[in-house]
Amino acid sequence: METLNTMIDKQVELTFSGGQKPIRGVLLEVSSDLIVIYDELNFYYIPTIHLQYVRLNPNPSKFIDPPTEYPFDLESSAISYRKMLMSAKGVFVEVYITGNQSVHGYLTHIMNDYFAFHSPIFHTIFISMRHVKYVVPYHPNTTPYAMKLEHFLVQPAQVTFSRTFEQQLKKLENMFVVFDLGENPNKIGVLSPSEHPFLEVHTATGKSIIHSEHVKTIHLPAARKGDNFTGRVH
Repeated sequence: METLNTMIDKQVELTFSGGQKPIRGVLLEVSSDLIVIYDELNFYYIPTIHLQYVRLNPNPSKFIDPPTEYPFDLESSAISYRKMLMSAKGVFVEVYITGNQSVHGYLTHIMNDYFAFHSPIFHTIFISMRHVKYVVPYHPNTTPYAMKLEHFLVQPAQVTFSRTFEQQLKKLENMFVVFDLGENPNKIGVLSPSEHPFLEVHTATGKSIIHSEHVKTIHLPAARKGDNFTGRVH
């Protein structure tokens, strides 16, 4: 951390696991599990566990004026990943997972090692904290997809929240689940009772076994208005 502290207020370039391109900007804050980068347009809150390298930007394209305000009130105390997530509750943000997977909306509940997130597309999503690559707050008075605020009302979740991601997976047994935003058909289907850390999913065409450590997000297929479908298979 001391090494990173020498780069504070300087323009840096960094890459992280799962990222498609480097992030460049001014390094504003550093802690043992979180750094903050500002590129004059956005604040990037990046868990340090995913950092691959950080270096001084050898070719900064322009001078970046330091921000006068921060989106989260973290300056008064030492920053941390969990404090950032707590401050982000109810704030419109982009959460980047990996590849081309970002979700837009806001955090609703912070649990031990995952959080619940409301998205106008996926509704309630359970996101493992260990797989988040960065969080970017939206600018004040802006919303994802330029939607009106009333479209972001949280619908009651089909299940209650457990304290840990593993316990939440257990609660979803015998239900239709979509892992990792449906990026792979082998991660969509009925979650059968199984022994941790392996998950057995009955897909449309067969059965797949998934290691739970590699599950980044979970959501349940939304029922249509008026349906009695709860997602559970008996």
